[in-house]
Amino acid sequence: MLRIACLQTNSGNDFAANLETLTAMTREAVAGGARFIFSPEYVLMMDGSGRTMRERALDAEGEPALSALRALSRELGLWHLVGSLTLMSDDGRMFNRSLLISDRGEVVATYDKIHMFDATLPSGTVIRESSAYRPGERAVVAATPWGALGMTVCYDLRFPHLYRALAQRGAVILAVPSSFQRETGKAHWHTLLRARAIENACFVIAPAMCGDHPGKRMTYGHTLVVDPWGEAIAEGGEVSAVVYADLDMGRVEAVRSLLPSLAHDRPFAPPAV
Repeated sequence: MLRIACLQTNSGNDFAANLETLTAMTREAVAGGARFIFSPEYVLMMDGSGRTMRERALDAEGEPALSALRALSRELGLWHLVGSLTLMSDDGRMFNRSLLISDRGEVVATYDKIHMFDATLPSGTVIRESSAYRPGERAVVAATPWGALGMTVCYDLRFPHLYRALAQRGAVILAVPSSFQRETGKAHWHTLLRARAIENACFVIAPAMCGDHPGKRMTYGHTLVVDPWGEAIAEGGEVSAVVYADLDMGRVEAVRSLLPSLAHDRPFAPPAV
């Protein structure tokens, strides 16, 4: 049995304060028995202003944040899926990068968010991530002691073919660190996460940002952990919290034996226009 902890945070645009909060919650999670923690998208810097995010982005190597996060994992002997950090790219835009850090403090894998959230919310609020962020170009499956982990970020959730590709490449856990908008979260969050778990017979782990943030950004919270049968086994509310879940990794094989749909995919020609 693997005990994980999702850190549901209410991050703002003060890097030092966010890092202090993340560190304290991580220590709390370890005291609660967690061996693997998952933090949300934008965990160390969250502001609705693209200009502010760019001005306060980390350098191309993820510093000064990455050294601190690696040292913390090494000290506590803890694996950490860092939901995402914002790093400057060479074209003036940012990468929205998720990182997997081992219990030895090593960066095992990185993933740059592929799908950009360019949308108009029901309230009329317009968000154009592509104007500030450089999209990633590759899917990532990383090895952990508990099985292969598929790495995604937030808006990726609406693109099921990405998750199918991860599962077909061996992923048994799908990570979806997010800062889901409150308006769309109320409508779609639970349904989409359960669907990705059911479709691929994987655990889905979705640590979420919550509350109000600088720049008039509002996130939904409701961190969710879903088992391979589509059952929610842990959920956060709308305030900051450490959310624990115990994963029986044998559950993946059990469900896939009952419904081996991953073995039933077939190639097909696209529909005629």
